[in-house]
Amino acid sequence: MRFGTRPIFENLSLEIIGGQFVALLGTSGVGKSSLLKILAGLSKPSAGTVRASDGGPIKGRIAYMGQQDLLYPWLRVIENVMLGSRLRGEKPDRDRAMHILERVGLADRALALPMELSGGMRQRSALARTLYEDRPIVLMDEPFSALDTFTRAKVQDLAAEMLQGRTALLITHDPLEACRLGHHLVVLSGHPATLGPPIFVPGTIPRAPDDPDLLTTQGHLMRVLTELETE
Repeated sequence: MRFGTRPIFENLSLEIIGGQFVALLGTSGVGKSSLLKILAGLSKPSAGTVRASDGGPIKGRIAYMGQQDLLYPWLRVIENVMLGSRLRGEKPDRDRAMHILERVGLADRALALPMELSGGMRQRSALARTLYEDRPIVLMDEPFSALDTFTRAKVQDLAAEMLQGRTALLITHDPLEACRLGHHLVVLSGHPATLGPPIFVPGTIPRAPDDPDLLTTQGHLMRVLTELETE
């Protein structure tokens, strides 16, 4: 992929094991969001393919969650959750939407407008909308970055629980978040960007913040990222 004459990626290869949660890190501007948009089908590379392990395309198998909640301010929470069905001309499944809102703790706010919600509630609404799509592949671009530390930890736990068994790729700048949620971590760096070797974190997600394996991996990851910043 190129922006004008500047190469962003050349001969870049990324493989994500089905059913795993992978965290993607790297310095700002290295191309993380560009890579996610290619995987989501929102941007097209000049060369290369994106495919599932069964050889087929992944179009139609993806749910995408961006950096902002992107809730429509004039729609109720439940209407925002069911928006995908509406845009595709399908009959919305209100019972399913309410069940998911109950799981994320927002059943009593289903008829609220986004302006009536806290930041954490809006983020949980966006997560509910992503889960409503019921796709096997979930792509997330810094979805929890705007939350305070306590709310962020709660939403991380919720995402880990409700995305269990799905294939998820999470962009984050937070080493702790990466180590809590990732089965393994990858770091994107350089111009054109390349992927470093995968960093594996022992244990079951979401890991406790004081888990010894998490703390060890977080320290290693911080060293890797710090070295990139000084290059």
